[in-house]
This record gives sequence, C-alpha cells and structure tokens, in this order.
Amino acid sequence: MKKILFLACALLMALGVMAQHTLNDKADNIVGHYLGVQTHDKFKVAITKQSDGTYKGQIYWMQNPNDKNGKPYLDEKNPDKSLRNVRCDRIVLFSGLRYDPDKKVWTGTKIYDPQRGLRAHVTCHFDTNGKLNLRGTILGIGETAVWTRIKE
Repeated sequence: MKKILFLACALLMALGVMAQHTLNDKADNIVGHYLGVQTHDKFKVAITKQSDGTYKGQIYWMQNPNDKNGKPYLDEKNPDKSLRNVRCDRIVLFSGLRYDPDKKVWTGTKIYDPQRGLRAHVTCHFDTNGKLNLRGTILGIGETAVWTRIKE
C-alpha cells in the first residue's frame, strides 16, 4: 500500500512539473500580468502580443509611484532623453520579444532596467514553478529576475 501511495504521489508531482514546462511550449503563454520585485520595489507588468506577433512588457503599477512630496517618479536615467519624462509606472520594459520554438524561450530584444538606465539582451522562460525567469545579459555578464503571474 505504501508503494502505491508513493508512486501515486510521484506521478502527481511529475505531472505538475510537466504541466509547468508546457508553459514554454506555446508562444502566447507569456501573455498576461506579472508581479516583479527589484530592490524591494514591487511593480506589475502587462505582457501583450503586438500586431507583428512580438511581445511587449510594460509597467502599469508600482507600489511606490510617487516621491515623498507626492510627485510621480520619472524615468530620469533613460539613455533616450525623449523618454525621461515618462512616469515610472508607465515604462515599457521591452518590445519586439520573439518566441523561439526550437529552444522554447522568448528572446530577440533587450530589456530595460529603469533603476540603472541600462538595456540588456533578454531571454525568458518559465521555470518548473510556473514563474517567468527573465535573464538579462550585457557582454556575457547577466542577472535573472523572476516574475510571478497574477490574475487581474
């Protein structure tokens, strides 16, 4: 009886892992709303599919969008000076993200880090827990952010 219970539990766990890996099997699985945290700052991102078949990620909510005087934070570190007046709770983090069906990842563009004012090559995939891992690299040096899907 213990062996049957153990096998049943193992099978259920394996099916759960396989189900999460299937998130990487379809390009549109990335579409949705996510919660991210960077340096203790929480934010929400909407990933949407664009008319050209690529994906865009844009912040639409921040836990602390305003300074101590109630003035909205602006994207002051953006290397594109024309975007420095964009509110931080409206920043486009990436656009042009493409799905690679052979590698089962999303890539082909750069992700923007507004805290540092940097753009890095990005590769995204879902881990076994269903979290979206975003790996940004500049000259081979990288950092991974993990976003959690939320229902809005």
